[in-house]
Amino acid sequence: MGSGAGGRRVLVTGGSRGIGRAVCEAFAAAGDRVAVASTGPAGADLARALPGGPHVAVSGDVADPAAVQRLVADAVAALGGLDVVVNNAGVYDELDPLAASYEQWQEHWRRTLDIDLLGPAWVVFCALPHLLASPAGRVVNVGSRGASRGEPGAVAYAAAKAGLTAMGQSLAQALAPHGVAVGSVLPGFVETEMARHVLDGERGDAVRAQSPAGRVARPEEVAAAVLFLAGEQAFWSTGAVLDVNGASYLRT
Repeated sequence: MGSGAGGRRVLVTGGSRGIGRAVCEAFAAAGDRVAVASTGPAGADLARALPGGPHVAVSGDVADPAAVQRLVADAVAALGGLDVVVNNAGVYDELDPLAASYEQWQEHWRRTLDIDLLGPAWVVFCALPHLLASPAGRVVNVGSRGASRGEPGAVAYAAAKAGLTAMGQSLAQALAPHGVAVGSVLPGFVETEMARHVLDGERGDAVRAQSPAGRVARPEEVAAAVLFLAGEQAFWSTGAVLDVNGASYLRT
């Protein structure tokens, strides 16, 4: 699948840390070549450390449509095309609507939607010609259980992730006739830097107790789900929404 000696050609946004880092490591371990997309120098460090390759780091803010064009173009130039796109870049910010000003509320929503929803839309659009040219193009969106259960402390985040899930399902229908599959992974809390302020704070024990396993996910467990949906045999799972939350929330 794909060209080059390293197997598939994979672009992972938000790839330098947390879930994204684990996703990059999982694809590299599977023999794929990875473009680690980030906004800082950590992406280059990870690209050099990954096994196999050659891998590459690309830089750009997914909230900036022009930067996304450059980011995708750089990944395509370095890898010789794209077979898999993983939309992982995101922010989780809490804001109490009862305590915020109207200006704070607007700024909070715009930033969250720009990164968590519009950014993935720009990435998919720019990558689409290359995914269509692949023998088995795949898009995997990293969403959140908040898209289904709600997030009272992070309303904009939950709304953005719900939109991301809907975008993935709609694209799955639009792209299936062209051989491109689209799936969504919805984690609960994960042991990452983004969630550390919650997990290490006074709510940490309560969050861990939400799962009958008494803990939150490890990044590697989410990466395994991403790897499955990106697999050659997962085409018939296109449109799937895969919960990875340790039974902390069960959709019906």
